[in-house]
Amino acid sequence: MFRNILARHGRTIGTAAIATTAGVTVASLLNEKDSFGRAASVASCDSPTVLSLLQEVSARLSNLEAMVGGVRAQTTGSRKKDGIDVVLGAQWGDEGKGKLVDILSQEYDVCARVAGGSNAGHTIVVNNKKYKFHLLPSGILNEKATCVIGNGVVVHLPSFLNELESLAGNGVNYEGRILLSDRAHLVFDFHQEVDGRNEARLGRHKIGTTKKGIGPAYASKISRNGLRVGDLQDWPTFERRFRSLCEQQMRAYDGLTIDIDAQLEYYKSIADRVGGFTVDTIAYTNAQFDAGKKILVEGANATMLDIDFGTYPFVTSSNPSVGSVLTGLGVSPRKLRSIYGTVKAYCTRVGEGPFPTELEMKEGSEGLHLSQVGAEYGTTTGRPRRCGWLDIPQMKYSAVINGFTCINLTKLDVLTGLPEVKIGKSYKVNGEILPFMPASLETLGKVEVEYEVLPGWTEDISTVNRFEDLPINCQNYVLRVQELIGVPIRWIGVGPNRLDVIDRGEGWEINAN
Repeated sequence: MFRNILARHGRTIGTAAIATTAGVTVASLLNEKDSFGRAASVASCDSPTVLSLLQEVSARLSNLEAMVGGVRAQTTGSRKKDGIDVVLGAQWGDEGKGKLVDILSQEYDVCARVAGGSNAGHTIVVNNKKYKFHLLPSGILNEKATCVIGNGVVVHLPSFLNELESLAGNGVNYEGRILLSDRAHLVFDFHQEVDGRNEARLGRHKIGTTKKGIGPAYASKISRNGLRVGDLQDWPTFERRFRSLCEQQMRAYDGLTIDIDAQLEYYKSIADRVGGFTVDTIAYTNAQFDAGKKILVEGANATMLDIDFGTYPFVTSSNPSVGSVLTGLGVSPRKLRSIYGTVKAYCTRVGEGPFPTELEMKEGSEGLHLSQVGAEYGTTTGRPRRCGWLDIPQMKYSAVINGFTCINLTKLDVLTGLPEVKIGKSYKVNGEILPFMPASLETLGKVEVEYEVLPGWTEDISTVNRFEDLPINCQNYVLRVQELIGVPIRWIGVGPNRLDVIDRGEGWEINAN
């Protein structure tokens, strides 16, 4: 027994091996403290060396617990009472994050965007009416929520103002409920033109950008010659820096022309209106947290489009994974509580880049079924999305990076009618299973996907509101996906409307392999 306890932390029974606790997490050590104490109390005098070692370990752990205070209570799986909750995309985008945000935001005081720009597209259906958002958080439909566009977002002000007009036209009152970070960088029309030029120059090697100017705007930010929303409130400085930026862009791109005076006239005309939305959102968000307000973050794009973690270079220009919450909103990681990964029940991708489980789109094919039944066309670009089976290696990779608390599984109803459904279970290269998502696109492009095949279902599930009432084959699919990813599936989307969602609730356990 004693040897097993020590072995779990890589120890052997010997003074040299037991002398350090390096390499062991504080949480795991504290969780074992009671076990060491109990073991020491029952150790017989037949093994005095083991007894002394266990007593020493127990004493060290008591000292460690005294130093770190409340760490143990927060690291044993219990959910923190207060904190910022985050909804993220776990695949290549278009997973249905906005729908969950719309539902959850009814219980939140603040809803925030933290990265990307108008390249994002979130669709909400309320009473058979579609609302499409690109810059604004989907929580804007909750009349009690204040919506924050954080410092990590890049903002094309004409698009921002157009979205406000669309809201007003649909009878949504947004007055006093939209806050725009003074530190958020601006996307200009010439950024969008440069984006299109760069894409055209790549020819058949194109990235598949939305041409919304996101990459060039972030490039200006990183080059330290970009302009921020708050700069509009200091007009002489804005005018000087805008002229300098335009001249730099025209020198860099042959044939690019910018009517600088006309652009300046436009921005001067909207400066006061934009100023009415502009605040220090870092100060605001942290003050709201300290006041006990509930905060929800709406991720844009998805993990596999992350500039660092995605299928580079076929990615976006920001970090849509969990790190963007901290850098794009200005909050401490200590303030995060739950991280909800949104996963489509199959997989889609817009634009170029590798897609291991991609299906053909020929007549009568499973891929065409997913495309047509799922209405798989980009909210921002209108381009048809590529469709494929759910990819478990990709999902596990996303879960590792983001540390999902639970999963929001969407569009399960789209699989209805297929005689069988497949799950991409593992990748093989040269007959060997890959243990982790490869960074190399060459490797990813030649993987052989091993599939697990499950029987499908034909019953309409769009009116089901309890997991137990789903067809048994449908239940088995959900449970198998949950088991393979290793993260609980809490929400299940069974139809396109706002409340076509099954909530399995909290406080239940899974056996994850």
